[in-house]
Amino acid sequence: AASDVYKRQENNMRIIQMLSTIAYGDAVSNDTIAMEKIIKEMGYDTKIYAESIVPPLDKKTAVSVDKLTDVHQDDIIIFHMSTGSKLNYDVAKYNCRKIVVYHNITPPEYFRNCDERFTKICEYGLEGAKYLADKVDYCLAVSEFNKQNLIDMGYKCDIDVLPIIIPMSDYDKKPDKDVIKEYSDGYTNILFTGRVAPNKKHENLIAAFYYYNRLYNNKSRLILAGSYKENDPYYIRLTEYTKKLGLGEAIVFTGHIKFNQILAYYKTADVFLCMSEHEGFCVPLVEAMKFKVPIIAYDKTAIADTMGYKGMIIDDNNPVYVAGCIDRVVRDKELRQQLVNWQNERLQSFEYNNIAEMFKKYLRDFINKNSRK
Repeated sequence: AASDVYKRQENNMRIIQMLSTIAYGDAVSNDTIAMEKIIKEMGYDTKIYAESIVPPLDKKTAVSVDKLTDVHQDDIIIFHMSTGSKLNYDVAKYNCRKIVVYHNITPPEYFRNCDERFTKICEYGLEGAKYLADKVDYCLAVSEFNKQNLIDMGYKCDIDVLPIIIPMSDYDKKPDKDVIKEYSDGYTNILFTGRVAPNKKHENLIAAFYYYNRLYNNKSRLILAGSYKENDPYYIRLTEYTKKLGLGEAIVFTGHIKFNQILAYYKTADVFLCMSEHEGFCVPLVEAMKFKVPIIAYDKTAIADTMGYKGMIIDDNNPVYVAGCIDRVVRDKELRQQLVNWQNERLQSFEYNNIAEMFKKYLRDFINKNSRK
């Protein structure tokens, strides 16, 4: 009889996902939506709540966190932590079981000279992350690097590593034909995808490309696919830097683009170059693997972990050295193939079904271990 009562309680349990902002194309948002699908498949009642819901997403995808009421002690909150948010503190107030999915918070020092507002957001985020350290029951970190971050911040609960859930079938959709036509013109295309932000080190991408373009191949371009704000001091400095180098149309800032356009840029890329200095996971690396684009990546934070410690992972960001690496990858067909082979092996680790099963196991184990009878 007692087991029957508990079974009914478990079936009535809600799994509530929370995050600061949910937006189309955002990695944290995509991970949250993918988790929701898996939780539903497991038979649990679930819903996403966010402080901000960015159009075109609407209440069909998520509900304002202000609408979250009647949280029962048998419920579970899964909080996706990635920035400065009041939720970093408010999550602790709910009398239920709590899981943090840690996507990492960018160190504020990257923004001190260009974005005072975002500097404060990151500072607030890290303060909130430390505040939650003894107030949650379990953590999922999207990389080993993130797991160590949590430990360094004082988290004593169990922590498992769960890579971001990426529905790989999405990348089998048709790419934009116009983009493919425009950039399949005999030029060597060096690609980086990611919003224009100081931690991504776009200036190092530009410097390395300058030397590659001047020393090895003037029939080449650098495509920087990612959103930016016209009045952002960092973006303004990057465009001024590009002009001073005389690169003109050889560098393309795409701004925010549609998903089928992103697919097209990957299709036309000869090399994926990542010089970022701070990544909690870096989904674009997996995307490049999917499209069999050889990757050159600077070995910082979670980069080597996501790469599986295989491939062209470099420990020197000197632009002349990086330019030489680009030239080698472009010209050496045998090396290109070896890099792609390594990337294909690593890509298997991120297959949707593999990560989905990991998540199901972790969640089931947590429910069984932390049941409130």
